Amino acid sequence: MQDIIIIGGGILGLATALKIKQKNAKLSVLLLEKEDKLAQHQTGNNSGVIHSGVYYKPGSLKAKNCIDGYNQLLKFCDKEGVPYELCGKVIVATDKSELSTLSMIEERGAQNGLQNLKRLTKEEVKEHEPYVNGIAGIHVPQTGIIDYTAVSLKYAEIFQELGGEISIGQKVIDIQEKNGVTTIITNKDKFDTKLVVNCAGLYSDKIAKLTSEKLDLKIIPFRGEYFMIKPEKQYLIKNLVYPVPDPNFPFLGVHFTRMINGGIEAGPNAVLAFKREGYRKSMFNLVELGESLAWPGFQKVAAKYWKTGFGEMYRSFSKSAFTTALQKLLPDITENDLTPGGAGVRAQACDRNGGLIDDFLILEESNAINVCNAPSPAATSSLSIGDHVSDLAVKRF
Repeated sequence: MQDIIIIGGGILGLATALKIKQKNAKLSVLLLEKEDKLAQHQTGNNSGVIHSGVYYKPGSLKAKNCIDGYNQLLKFCDKEGVPYELCGKVIVATDKSELSTLSMIEERGAQNGLQNLKRLTKEEVKEHEPYVNGIAGIHVPQTGIIDYTAVSLKYAEIFQELGGEISIGQKVIDIQEKNGVTTIITNKDKFDTKLVVNCAGLYSDKIAKLTSEKLDLKIIPFRGEYFMIKPEKQYLIKNLVYPVPDPNFPFLGVHFTRMINGGIEAGPNAVLAFKREGYRKSMFNLVELGESLAWPGFQKVAAKYWKTGFGEMYRSFSKSAFTTALQKLLPDITENDLTPGGAGVRAQACDRNGGLIDDFLILEESNAINVCNAPSPAATSSLSIGDHVSDLAVKRF
């Protein structure tokens, strides 16, 4: 019998596991991961950006956790020797219609406590990024780059040193409760526990359904596809360049990211994945796609934003259209400068009424804590979210 079993070996599950053992070493904690390695999905397929918290609504869980998580992450990496670089980024407006949103972002950043944000003129944008097209911008010095898989493996190492256990290749099939004992049934074993902590990412709603009858949201998987800039054209981007995001969507738009391990990524778009872990266009699961399309909330999103969705899908299949989108920020980039990169799938919670849930969402049951929505900047915020979830867990014992 375990005190706590955590489902999901991504950065959030590992951060939560680590925090629980740090707060109460006596608790027995087991983490189950269905893959044969840790950090294989959202954690291992992102751009590796350390987010500053500049975008998020002051007072929201996103804002609080991002800023606290940012500070904890840097302190952790300094102590444990995990490499990172605070290279800064520029958010660029290319059209007058974006200036009011740019001002709102600047105000939010200041309200969230970011120091030394600088509004940039057209000329000052060029000083930071000589080849970028923009009429104004904001320089955010706090933004950085890191390898989140390396961070996750360090969390795992310390968690195990503190007596925590990790079991890989354990896909959860069912969860049953009887006489105050919860039994987790996997493809290999059965485990008894007093408390389940669900950090299952793309399958968090499926796991939550096993412990809650009243869950009224669904994870809709959105794939973000990237291109890499060829080495001979990497001089076009010095650090990180982002557009002004569309305030209607929880995505930041196609951008340019210098990677901690070398190379520059361009993207992502945001298209409906035909499978929850569908990292390529050819990956398809009829049942999972059917569930997404049948969900009333997704139908409302699709009806409202079908033009935007069609544009994203077109760019997914047309390299020239993708290039055109990039040229808005970087006019000198051409199709020939791009080679296919990786892709990530974002677990986006969608409610029944068509709301794409923008903030973190954690739901409690008598025998479970379900992390049901943890979109970007969850990796940056991992230690802060881990603090919050571990507090909920530890106080039950």
